[in-house]
Amino acid sequence: MKPAPFDYIKATSLDHALAALAAHDDAIVIAGGQTLVPMMAMRLARPSCLVDLNEIADLSGIETSEKYLHIRAMTRQAKVLASDIVRTKVPLLTKALSFVGHTQTRNRGTLGGSIAHGDPSAEIPLCAIALNAEIDLASQSGTRTVAACNFYEGPLMSVRRADEILSEVRFPIWEGGNIGTGFQEISPRHGDFAIVAVAVQLQFDADNICRRAAVALGGASPNPVRAAELEAALYGQRIDAALVAKIVGSIDRVLSPTDDLHASAAYRRRVAKSLTMRAILEAAI
Repeated sequence: MKPAPFDYIKATSLDHALAALAAHDDAIVIAGGQTLVPMMAMRLARPSCLVDLNEIADLSGIETSEKYLHIRAMTRQAKVLASDIVRTKVPLLTKALSFVGHTQTRNRGTLGGSIAHGDPSAEIPLCAIALNAEIDLASQSGTRTVAACNFYEGPLMSVRRADEILSEVRFPIWEGGNIGTGFQEISPRHGDFAIVAVAVQLQFDADNICRRAAVALGGASPNPVRAAELEAALYGQRIDAALVAKIVGSIDRVLSPTDDLHASAAYRRRVAKSLTMRAILEAAI
């Protein structure tokens, strides 16, 4: 199939893009286009106007401040994956990005585009939830910031309004202690969206006691979810297989999987526990 007819605007600045959104009903912005273009080809998306963000230099780049890693929305996933700054400051994101698509899709796909799209099985939104990232949404009336845990309202649905553009994502930097990360997923093939995925980042003191924990699961609920009860149970502990096996069942209380053509809800629950155990022990090594 071919897309339905649409107008096309190549924005040269963020202000230009925001004005274009405001001037056209049913306009959609395009970043990497890895999801939107196929949806348009199948006519699952039929925008009246496509606003291209690819020429806006100010929407791309990686920087650090005292407490945050700043990644602007149009930064290519391949650039984030290759960044030594990201690997040092937010190691979980680097680990997760190796599971995102393939080299070709990461070369074009953007970090902000994945978060804005909000597939419940996608790896980048999962990391944003796990680390409680902050998301900046720009409009002609100004910029507002939304915590990642409050960003999604359902599969492919978020609090972003039609007149807003996701401009930047900030990941908190964990300072002090030793940081361990774990990322596990199961998918039909490498590069496909995960049936279930688990992201874990742990911080240990000099005695190898867990002093901070982030555990999030994707693919087993309408949105990625934090396992707060499990995180609390890890705090103050030396982590080993016996401990994790004892407490991992608490994730059942935050999951709400459904049956689909890829897997049953029961399978997702069972796999979620196994992957969570693996990811925690991976981070604890």
